[in-house]
Amino acid sequence: MFSFFQIKIYRRKFIAYAIFTLFMGLILSVLTTLVLLQQWLENAQNQAADAFSRVESILQNDAERIEAYLQRVYSNNGLVADVRFFLANSAEGYLTGRLQNSRYDQPLASFPEDVKAFLGSGQEDIIQVSLHTEERGNVVRFASNGAMSFLFNLPNTDDIFRETIQRGFVIRKQLLDENQISRQLGEFRFLVSSDVLFKGVQNNRWIENGVVSTAGDVYLMDAGGRVNQELFRQVALHERSKGFMQLGRLDRVFYVIHSSNAYDYQFISVVDMAVLFRQKASMLITVFLIFLAAMVSFLLLIGYNLREDAGFLQRIIYSIQRVKSANFTPISPTRYRKNEYGMIARELDDMTRQLNQHIRTEYLLKLKQKETEMKALQNQINPHFLYNTLEIIRSFALAGRAVDTAEAVATLGSLYRAIVKNEDIILLGSELALLEKYLKIMEFKYPDRFYYQINVDQGLLSLPTVKFWMQPLAENFFVHGFHSDHEFNLLVVNGIENNHSYVLEIVDNGNSISEDRLADIRRNLSFIGDSVSESIGLRNVYTRLHFFYGKGFTMQIENNVEAGVKVTLTIAKEA
Repeated sequence: MFSFFQIKIYRRKFIAYAIFTLFMGLILSVLTTLVLLQQWLENAQNQAADAFSRVESILQNDAERIEAYLQRVYSNNGLVADVRFFLANSAEGYLTGRLQNSRYDQPLASFPEDVKAFLGSGQEDIIQVSLHTEERGNVVRFASNGAMSFLFNLPNTDDIFRETIQRGFVIRKQLLDENQISRQLGEFRFLVSSDVLFKGVQNNRWIENGVVSTAGDVYLMDAGGRVNQELFRQVALHERSKGFMQLGRLDRVFYVIHSSNAYDYQFISVVDMAVLFRQKASMLITVFLIFLAAMVSFLLLIGYNLREDAGFLQRIIYSIQRVKSANFTPISPTRYRKNEYGMIARELDDMTRQLNQHIRTEYLLKLKQKETEMKALQNQINPHFLYNTLEIIRSFALAGRAVDTAEAVATLGSLYRAIVKNEDIILLGSELALLEKYLKIMEFKYPDRFYYQINVDQGLLSLPTVKFWMQPLAENFFVHGFHSDHEFNLLVVNGIENNHSYVLEIVDNGNSISEDRLADIRRNLSFIGDSVSESIGLRNVYTRLHFFYGKGFTMQIENNVEAGVKVTLTIAKEA
């Protein structure tokens, strides 16, 4: 993988890339962590604002409900009278007074029952209503289960009337004389429970909320956190509504303060940074691993590219050394990169390939052609074919079929003129034309019994090839597989172009070949020498094509499933 370290320029490049990648990875990791931290703190601020808004909304709703209830009281003379009786010094005095002043023709109003129905159903946050004179007060309390209890004749200094943020918020309303509004009879005090009020505030595990009153009382909504009451008091003294505060050398907290305009308290949310990082550790580790994987992948990609470039440089040096030693044989193909090294390597490979092709075509192939010319003509052109063709022409002439005779003679003459031409390398389209002349003659010989089809893609017609190798393959069909007494003898030539090769198929519907005989034919195809007397035509075809196309050429002979034989020739495209 890192073989390019042997080359000095690539070793320095890789070290420089590694340092730059590490530096950028660290910077991006820190920036990502800061962005995530900023987002988490913004979420904490939003949650604090939402919680404060809910608390303020509940308190405002309670104030409106209390105001509505007072309007209800003042609009009902019976309730006003019962409120006055409730200001009596004892429960007995309250009951006696309300019974003495009741009328049989009117329903008996009850202030405690009415206030319970309107404000204290057991599910509300108003847990206590008290009526006060200048020195004493009477109390109606509502339990969470809806039960109601009474306390009478308590001094205003009693602990039950002490206003602390731990107990809740007290909303005061004057009790006025309905006949003389300027005259104050007493005072209503409605207690909104802090436990019920703040119970609905939802917190994250890394956000702790609390309320600090003007007097310095603290109500903590979270139990078991590191942040204590003293810290909330310190935060409440800050002039800024949000910021960071140092707890120790390494510990810091982030705070958000919301001050109430209508009530004397501050809603404070504190984010313990140590707890936050512990809670978000899995996400931070994931981010770090992602950046680490990206850095490793980037370095591997750089290493791969440098290795590829180093490989092309070594290939260029090797190609130059081979050319210097007059070795022009093609080396294994490679995938070229689209850069200067790839261009040089490709041009060198193309140059050696063209030189090798030129030498092979102009010298070696001609020598091979001269050596096998007589043997090829002797074995590939069956003298019986010429004899039988002349006999057919003679029979046409005796029968007076002048047109058929003339066409047969013209086709035979055209075929032999093409055979004896000096050119050895022709296009595949020309080779198919020679085959078609031969097949037309066989149509004359077997009228209404022989048919052929040629289906070859246009891309194959311009492919260079050696001359006169298709006719021997077709002639094998007429020698070994043709049935002269059958009405349908078929020979099909197919040619297709794939992504990596050209494929030619010669298929017939004649006799099949036995497995033993087929094995012998396959062995004899690549035999080198003159001692083999069987399958000479096939072996010559294979030898010439294999010599011309090289290792990229294959030839397969097999039986069809239904009937007949299929010869498949595959020519690989150059890389």
